[in-house]
Amino acid sequence: MKKWMAQWVLIPMLLISGIVGIPQAAQAETDPLNLTVDAAIMIDAETGKILYSKNAEQPLAIASMTKMMTEYLLFEAIEEGRITWDQQYSVTDYTYQLSQNRALSNVPLRQDGTYSIRELYEAMAIYSANAATVAIAETIAGTEDNFVNLMNEKAAELGLEGYTFVNSSGLNNEDLMGMHPASTGANDENVMPAESVATLAFALLRDYPEVLEVASIPRKTFREGTDDATDMPNWNFMLPGLVYEYEGIDGLKTGTTELAGHSFAGTAKRGDMRLITVVMKAVDSQGVGSYKARFDATRALLDYGFAQFTKQEIVTAGQTIEGAETVAVDKGKEDTVGIALNESISMVIKANEKDLYKPVFTPTEEVLEADVENGQVVGKVKLEKTEGEDLGYILDQTAGVDMVTTSAVERASRVSLVFQGIGAFFAGLWGNVTDFVGGLF
Repeated sequence: MKKWMAQWVLIPMLLISGIVGIPQAAQAETDPLNLTVDAAIMIDAETGKILYSKNAEQPLAIASMTKMMTEYLLFEAIEEGRITWDQQYSVTDYTYQLSQNRALSNVPLRQDGTYSIRELYEAMAIYSANAATVAIAETIAGTEDNFVNLMNEKAAELGLEGYTFVNSSGLNNEDLMGMHPASTGANDENVMPAESVATLAFALLRDYPEVLEVASIPRKTFREGTDDATDMPNWNFMLPGLVYEYEGIDGLKTGTTELAGHSFAGTAKRGDMRLITVVMKAVDSQGVGSYKARFDATRALLDYGFAQFTKQEIVTAGQTIEGAETVAVDKGKEDTVGIALNESISMVIKANEKDLYKPVFTPTEEVLEADVENGQVVGKVKLEKTEGEDLGYILDQTAGVDMVTTSAVERASRVSLVFQGIGAFFAGLWGNVTDFVGGLF
């Protein structure tokens, strides 16, 4: 009886230990910031190196962070000449009705009005105006349904994972008054993991850095000087002069729906280092979601990033790698040729971890055949961390930096090649004799 009672006393103790002790230890190891968010990630904006990650691979609702994809497709369409900034958009029944819902973020559009793509873009990027976003989608693709197809195609092209786009704005489809894209469900919403949101932000800044020119505007008036003038404060309250101002921040996109909670894809630059952060469904210490909660979480990430990480040159252009100073040359005047790094490799890492990263050379060919040119690519070099956790990159960075020859090696003359062949024959013969004699004794 006592044994039975002891077992039942022990079981709750084990459960408490499992529920309280183990997850806290795991959390301390994987989340040094103890962020109260469903997911978060921080990356270096230049290379995509992951500096922090929490539950970043789980698909979650992204709300108006969706608009970064709409922005990407807009800049692409402008770049390719398919539309222009001055092009005029004529309001449809869909965008008119949606724009009149001031419970959503919107600028009012006149039913018989026309608007330039530039002013619609500013309304989308600054004020997260939803009807203006749909208007851009209709301009690019004819219908929002067609535009959603473009969004999903571009997501695949950019290497995003775990994504589903059902509209251009990030609203839940139930807010679209029955006019949601026909190929999607009435209550569908855009979802994506934090890692893919960061990848999208990375691609947007890499390919169209001019996005920050408008994303960084704290406040602007839509249709200033007209009866339709609408104040547009930026929902990114961390911009200069706003309530949660943060040094260096200049983008990128907030997102809020019931499903997504309070989310934010931010970016800030200090010195020569730019960081991208994503927080999803942030809550305060009481478990309540709020604008402040998402900006507090972003602040914690950025403070951690700028305090703990620096951009450091790990290897220098022209540097050789121990154990890989030369490559063999066949049929050349020289048997080997020197090799070195074609360019330097810098990385954003913790300040005290530089010595933990070592260059690793992967040759494309073990032996080169003459003629060998000076500067000929002979392989790639990438950095590997020798100890401790390395979170890697959001995109495949295994290509590395070129390793190249440091001189040319001409092809040997026919006579030299004959003597090389004779020498190789006798060297091989002598080796076989040596092995035979050694085997006897």
